Amino acid sequence: MRKDDKKKLIDNRIFIPSILIIIAISIPFSLYEDESLDLLNVIFDKIVEMFTWGYVWYAIILVGAGLYLAFSKYGDVVLGNPTEKPRFNLFEYASILIAMGLGSTIMRTGMIEWANVAVDPPFGVEPQSVEALLWGNSYSMFMWSFQVFAIFVMAAPAMGYILHVRKRPFMRISEACRVIFGDKFTDGYGGKVLDVIFLVSILSGAAVTLGLGTPIVTYSLSEIFHIEITFGLTLIVIIVWVILFTLSAYLGIERGIKKLSTWNMYFAATFAIFIMLAGPGIFILNYFTDTIGFLLSNYIDLSLNTNSLGMEETSYVERNTVFWFAYSATWAMLHSVFAAKISRGRTIREMILTYLLAPTLLSWLATGVLGGLGVHRYLTGEVPVLDIIQEDAMAAIPAILNTLPLSTIALVFFVVIAMIFLVTTLDSTTYTIASYTGTQNMSKAEPSKNLRIIVAAVITVLALILMRIGGLAPLEVLSGLMGIPIIFIQFLTIYAVKKMMDEDRAWIYNVRKKEGEK
Repeated sequence: MRKDDKKKLIDNRIFIPSILIIIAISIPFSLYEDESLDLLNVIFDKIVEMFTWGYVWYAIILVGAGLYLAFSKYGDVVLGNPTEKPRFNLFEYASILIAMGLGSTIMRTGMIEWANVAVDPPFGVEPQSVEALLWGNSYSMFMWSFQVFAIFVMAAPAMGYILHVRKRPFMRISEACRVIFGDKFTDGYGGKVLDVIFLVSILSGAAVTLGLGTPIVTYSLSEIFHIEITFGLTLIVIIVWVILFTLSAYLGIERGIKKLSTWNMYFAATFAIFIMLAGPGIFILNYFTDTIGFLLSNYIDLSLNTNSLGMEETSYVERNTVFWFAYSATWAMLHSVFAAKISRGRTIREMILTYLLAPTLLSWLATGVLGGLGVHRYLTGEVPVLDIIQEDAMAAIPAILNTLPLSTIALVFFVVIAMIFLVTTLDSTTYTIASYTGTQNMSKAEPSKNLRIIVAAVITVLALILMRIGGLAPLEVLSGLMGIPIIFIQFLTIYAVKKMMDEDRAWIYNVRKKEGEK
């Protein structure tokens, strides 16, 4: 590191180009939203038509790679000093990964994703039939299953290894790929291009997530206080969010992210119990059981479904699966960098299996409870959910919750949990971006608190501008498309970590000693 870099808060060589690219993309898409969205949808439809098979196999290969690293000799490798204890206990560690992995999106998909599938089910199933309802909640669970969490975590072993074992100062994609491309590429323009691709993808993804997460809260607040949903209400919600996640980011992982993540597990459990007791608990348990059985029976079909015989007819499931995997790829490096940062003292097996299993388990439970409530209200005729989601999907959420006894309390609980989920997601995002773009030695220090505030401000301003001028829809599609280069980077990092561990013979020298061994 050069002497003048030590005085800098941020590495402008990757931060400024990333911001300029985001602005250059956002302005025309925001000013010409309809035209941009039409263009992007044409491009995306062509990708669905030509590369559905590619995304399907991409996710499956990552699951296979994760299981290979976890259960081979590499699984015993400790990310850090083999004699040190993990930074967090297992509950805290899993809670942080769950909060980061699911975010407020699980509140939306868990409640209404089943309805999107029920009106346009796969495999030629009759829309709105009993079978379509089973496909609906099963697909909601499938969205939050092993493939998506493998996408999130599989760059983490390389990032954790360079940070905690090789003690490299920068936790960057370029550093992880140094073992492949060498010093000249990594320290030159090639490395900077890799780092800029990473930053552009997560900055745009963070802005979209903030924009998409806000309606989950504003629609509920509108129902609670009987007020209209305006940009002013959106602005107030975002300001509160910004204050919360800025404060949490400033406090750091121990006093901020960890506490919020563990608290939210208790809040979510309390909310689920409330729905079970105040709502149709027996129906939810039965429907959850049916859904799990249906999902397990059809998991391979969903995982390998391309609808090749449907020719021109593509159902919601095929289109959304491609988008979901592509959008998840956009977030993959962010999740992996953050998972790597908090995994000091964990083995590669512990990191991968915790990320594959803990968020999957919680998301299935959440989908079972939230989706079960929605399906029950639809079947009893209390809420015409399938009609509502075709007009305004977000309006279905408060309509469903409003059928519960003490509905105001239910809506408040829902808002609080969604708020905390998004706070922890954006908190983790600002922490990771600050770690990534900062000039401090990340193997020894936490990212600058001031830099975290700057990153939070950038994300917030970008999201507000896009929401104000209506530019989130095309950016959402674009952020999914931007996951494509990330896919190639992910495979590079998997190869890189294996190469580094082979060079260091880490499965011999960087493992925990069994009792009695010297």
